[in-house]
Amino acid sequence: MGLQKQGSYLGLWLAIAIILLWVGSGIFLMALPLEKMNWLAIAFGIGGRSFLHTGLFILAHDAMHGNLVPNHRHLNRRIGQLAVSLYALLSYKNCQQNHRIHHLKPGQIGDPDFHDGVHPQPIFWYAKFLGGYFSLGQFLKFIGAIGLFSFSVHSWFHITYLNLFLVFLVPLILSSLQLFFFGTYLPHGLGKTGQNRHRPTNFLWHCWSLITCYHFGAYHQEHHAFPQIPWFQLPQAAAIPPIPQNLKK
Repeated sequence: MGLQKQGSYLGLWLAIAIILLWVGSGIFLMALPLEKMNWLAIAFGIGGRSFLHTGLFILAHDAMHGNLVPNHRHLNRRIGQLAVSLYALLSYKNCQQNHRIHHLKPGQIGDPDFHDGVHPQPIFWYAKFLGGYFSLGQFLKFIGAIGLFSFSVHSWFHITYLNLFLVFLVPLILSSLQLFFFGTYLPHGLGKTGQNRHRPTNFLWHCWSLITCYHFGAYHQEHHAFPQIPWFQLPQAAAIPPIPQNLKK
């Protein structure tokens, strides 16, 4: 196939870029007088932060598959742990375990990302989706860390609590909705199976695929068919013929 070999170090550089942009944009936006700015500019900033925040989870996800830095397992894991910690102080081990089960039982009862079989409505499904990654203990730890961080930054640098809310919490909430809706609900909630050989492949479609969920929404079935392919190569995976069921292990 050769796709992963071609992008083995590109994944590392993209990971560095996403993390640095996330940190840099947070520092920059925190210092702005957001309460005096145009609401469109604020919305654009929050949208950009949400996209980068989703990127952190995508990096952790690729690390779980060994796709982030495939030739350096220790570095691959460390970056994944950093990314998921920056995302919401999540447990990398728990996320990895959940995702392993997801690939074994995709879109069915027993899949941590799937609904409980009784409440398939989006709001209940979303609540279960969050609960699979956020235990009560993790949630309390996250709230405590956010409170300490906010108080410290506000006291030392006079950053308003409104700025902190808009720059960190709102993007996190929007990112979780983005990951759920585009990365879980749409691919698995509509009964889709197999690769879509008839989707559009133009530039605008690729842009939409990237913006919505780093290609994991539009090319979700390709990811399940070829989990060894990193996120940025998923559109190329669409051209790979599907493996017949009788040849799969």
